[in-house]
Amino acid sequence: MRVLIEEYQYELSDVRDELEGIEAMTNIEGKVSIQYVGYYYNVKLRDCVFILPKVLLKGGELAGDGPEMVFGRHRPEDIINLDGSEVLSKEEKDFIYKFAVWIYRAIVVYKNDKGNDTTIVYYQNIAHVGSGRRRLSNTYLDILLSLIQFNHDNRNFIFFILRNIHSGYNKINWTRTIGTTGAIVQGGRPVYLNPVNRKRQVNFDEELLVIFFSILNYIGDTYGFAKDIDCHFQLITGKQMETYLRGYGTTRLLQIKYKYFSDKALELWRLCYAFFDEARQVYINTEQREYLLVKNFYIVFEAIIDELIGDNPLPDGMKKEQEDGKIVDHLYTAKSLIDGEAKRTYYIGDSKYYKIGHELTDESVYKQYTYARNVIQWNLGIFDDGTRRATEFRLRDDITEGYNIIPNFFISAKMDSERFDYSDDGIEKTDRRHNKRSRRQFENRLFDRDTLLLFHYDVNFLFVLSLYARNNSSQKAEWKGKVREIFRGEIQEWLQESYDFYAMRARPGVDGEAYIKEHFQDVLGKMYTPYAREGIFSLALDRNYEEENDALLEELRQRFYVERCRLGQDPSDVLPEVRNIEPIVKTKELALCITREGVHFENAVAQMKKTGKVGIALNATGATLQLVEGFTNAKYVIIHNKSTLYKVFYVDGKGPNLVAGAEQQNMFVTKKDSPLYLVYGIELGIYPEIGELDLSPITKTGKESYYPHLIPINLLIK
Repeated sequence: MRVLIEEYQYELSDVRDELEGIEAMTNIEGKVSIQYVGYYYNVKLRDCVFILPKVLLKGGELAGDGPEMVFGRHRPEDIINLDGSEVLSKEEKDFIYKFAVWIYRAIVVYKNDKGNDTTIVYYQNIAHVGSGRRRLSNTYLDILLSLIQFNHDNRNFIFFILRNIHSGYNKINWTRTIGTTGAIVQGGRPVYLNPVNRKRQVNFDEELLVIFFSILNYIGDTYGFAKDIDCHFQLITGKQMETYLRGYGTTRLLQIKYKYFSDKALELWRLCYAFFDEARQVYINTEQREYLLVKNFYIVFEAIIDELIGDNPLPDGMKKEQEDGKIVDHLYTAKSLIDGEAKRTYYIGDSKYYKIGHELTDESVYKQYTYARNVIQWNLGIFDDGTRRATEFRLRDDITEGYNIIPNFFISAKMDSERFDYSDDGIEKTDRRHNKRSRRQFENRLFDRDTLLLFHYDVNFLFVLSLYARNNSSQKAEWKGKVREIFRGEIQEWLQESYDFYAMRARPGVDGEAYIKEHFQDVLGKMYTPYAREGIFSLALDRNYEEENDALLEELRQRFYVERCRLGQDPSDVLPEVRNIEPIVKTKELALCITREGVHFENAVAQMKKTGKVGIALNATGATLQLVEGFTNAKYVIIHNKSTLYKVFYVDGKGPNLVAGAEQQNMFVTKKDSPLYLVYGIELGIYPEIGELDLSPITKTGKESYYPHLIPINLLIK
């Protein structure tokens, strides 16, 4: 087997014989590179040549890591003759043999999909088992294809063996039955209760077929080849098959080798033995050229990624060919980064088929920003001619004029050249120099149409190649759902490293939409309404603008409940429920009012929310006890800062309790070290909707305002 690497610059003298009969590109320096990936048989060498993808190469100028090497450690020139190469380890050779199978399978799946550009595929049927000249070496792929071809071409032979195996098993051997068993005579006729059937001996033909069909079953499950098994034997699978693969397969076949005499049976034995031994000693008919090649393998890589993560058809009737002639690689709709239930957004991706470690070009980055702008314009209907149907969702929010976040990303290939792991099915941020980029017109405006974010992720090339090549729809759908969730979660985590996110809702009596219109320039690009529940906003603030953000938060909190809320978190987890009590405030229900200023106000509110209690300091006198009797009628607790900040809580309705000072447990109290407290329980998470308050009736009294006041709440309503 000969191995060449796509796009690698070889000296012509090193590969002259291997390139017999195939087009190659020679530059002015006399070096030659191959622009294909795939498989072809070289008649001159009587050997097959695999052209493997450039993802095996690591290093080079663009990666900033020396000359390009296979696996980062071998010169491509040193592994051209794979069987004769002494630089590769056994594990590396085994990997290349099996890797070639996956490449072949991926090209076949790509070719058979009518939606793909098959003009880049060049093929002629792979030759099958025959009696022609023997190749110098045969690949693992040869063995697999020969096994499949044998099954296809020898149905009559297999059926003949199966029929002979099962014939006569239920026939009674009367000689042995009469000579060895007793009979019961009924009506003058003997009746034998235990007739002797034909003894079933070990049948080596059957065992060979069991091994053969077990191999077909294994390569069908592993590589996605179509199964065509016409038998009802119990096949070798699971742990037992692993034992055969580790060496027992060749051992058992050697034990039964001399039981076969027909040419077909011997041919089948050799195929099975070659599979387990990987001796690659299969006789192949080489009278005609055979090849399966694809030019511009990056198109195949794009098809692989799009099949595994993209939408087909595209959302909202979009087309990959955008209005300005640019073609987007991948586009799908999925959960919004903020609220995964109420909102969806577009995810725009571009596949980058690079050698391992190569950086993005400036042109690629610029084009990807353009893709996002085009999608935004399309969604807004800028190009709408009146015939296109309405989109399923809008990126722009009419209330805040903010725009939903559009995840824009690159996906490139990675490969572990130490473990050759096909099982790593995740997607993760790339380890290249720039894995996150942004472009914006205005600072500190995440929800703005001119704020474009670009992320760069790597995916295990071996995993996606094998998943695509198996062409199992359920496996692909399962991974698509999984990787979309991983991808969304990764982007959320990255955004939360740079931004603080809050959930907001207007305080009772405040018209949130009117406030936004009045302070439009202050909140433009910072607010968006992504949630299913009306009246709840998302606020995003860039952490690089701390002073500006603090001033905005102080202003907003006078009119809104503003609580930190992670991306994807339910805002009801952090925002209070609001109970409408408008009819009640017309009565003279009492509110217990407590004053705290500055940092003491925030600390008191936080402690009340933590414990759900507040303690009013008392003195154990008769006058105090009379006062307590009046305080038991309080329906609300209002804590305020004598200015514009206040918090209103419901009393839980269970009535306050007198608690000795020594028994109070870390609750907020109006005065420390009091011998006696009147302790109220408050309802957490539910705020009364009583409109905007005027605190002047309790703040104009000067020093006494620092003591708890009991006042009819209707006197405080504006």
